Amino acid sequence: MDLQAVRVAGVGLGQAQGAAVAVDDEPSRTAVVVGEFGCPPVRTQLSRHFVGERVELLLRGQPSARGRGGVPTRQCNGCGAQHVKQDMRLQVRTMLRLAAALLLVTAVLAVGAQVPATAQDSGGSVAVAGYDLGDTAFTDPQTGTVSELRAVVHYPRRLTGRLPLIVMAHGSWLACDAEDAATWPCPVGSHPYPSYRGYDYLGAALATRGFVVVSISVDGINQTSYDYGDRARLINEHLRLWQQLAADGGGPLAGRFVDPSGRPVAPDFTGHVDMTRVGTLGHSRGGKGVMWQASDKHRGEWPAGVRVRAVLGLAPVKFDVPEYDHSDTLITKLPFTVVTGTCDHAVGEAGQEYLDDVTGLNTTTDYSVSLNDANHNYYNTAWTPPSLFGRDDSTCPAQELTPGRQQDALTAYATAFYRYELYGDRDGLSVLTGKQPLPDVTATTRVVPARQ
Repeated sequence: MDLQAVRVAGVGLGQAQGAAVAVDDEPSRTAVVVGEFGCPPVRTQLSRHFVGERVELLLRGQPSARGRGGVPTRQCNGCGAQHVKQDMRLQVRTMLRLAAALLLVTAVLAVGAQVPATAQDSGGSVAVAGYDLGDTAFTDPQTGTVSELRAVVHYPRRLTGRLPLIVMAHGSWLACDAEDAATWPCPVGSHPYPSYRGYDYLGAALATRGFVVVSISVDGINQTSYDYGDRARLINEHLRLWQQLAADGGGPLAGRFVDPSGRPVAPDFTGHVDMTRVGTLGHSRGGKGVMWQASDKHRGEWPAGVRVRAVLGLAPVKFDVPEYDHSDTLITKLPFTVVTGTCDHAVGEAGQEYLDDVTGLNTTTDYSVSLNDANHNYYNTAWTPPSLFGRDDSTCPAQELTPGRQQDALTAYATAFYRYELYGDRDGLSVLTGKQPLPDVTATTRVVPARQ
């Protein structure tokens, strides 16, 4: 095994609750994490449950530099040529095993907590429905990865006109509600973990402003794949189904919607969803997934009749493989924004580098905001205590934002972005440029103007 002095610096996205960190080659049980922090590809074997990003390579050379956006970037020199002494390897193995044991204790303490109910617009202006075509409904045509087709939809109760569609994708987390689950579909006795319901607050808020919002489940990919193309193509599959439904009421989604109690409902989406005004949002690994899906390189894979016009990377993963080749995620032809937090223990503010990549190349103006004292997990209520497996990942717990303040800031910013880009509502521009502050937070905005 090519193990180069790995230190577990924090649990990160997957929280690895109860997961064993592998230090020996077990191809059927491990994943390869490469170059997560700017180094050339380095094979680091971790169990498939340890899906967090905060794994640092202890290597000689410059540990960091500052990017053009003023945000620390992760770079290291001579990564591939370094060799680690045997005693360091032994220390690393000990540290990894201790970390796994501590995580198991955390998981046991968390068992029994539930995903908190999200305030819904009961009987008001927002309706909620879901669809579930099964855990094995989609097989990726390129990789063979098997995924579920499951989502929750927030939409205006009265559908008038043709409304933009926003698709949201969560990031990497435990796929099943049993921490030792290692297969997809989940083994008997366990169920898919509802990470996709963690943005209900945002879906409801956006629906009140005239959007149809679809939050998709990505558990199958989390359990079996580390291919960001898989995430992008799963988004495309949902868009393909929505294009069919919006056009003539047909396709696999027809007749498959249920309300929160499980009773069949029949929302009249036909003719009321504008598939040429699509926005996407991805959190964490999902953030890199939406950047991949909308990139210049991959936009030709969008379903016929679909046009993505606005992309939001929420605390997104950022690393390139091969190093410095960002073609898979380079977006120059449509607007995007990135939201990062100064106390994010999982990915830091690496997502700001997406703006570095595009500077001088973009044909539309791009934006970002850095929220002071925001962590990684609180954007998703299913990843936030007291939810099952919820964890506070903050690097500044004494001063961190509360979950409510962090979610309110995201809601205000995302609403402004999508209203501006998908409706042409110029009131949102003052939020994107920082002229109008976000509620109850301190934030730093950044604007990358379109090239002249």
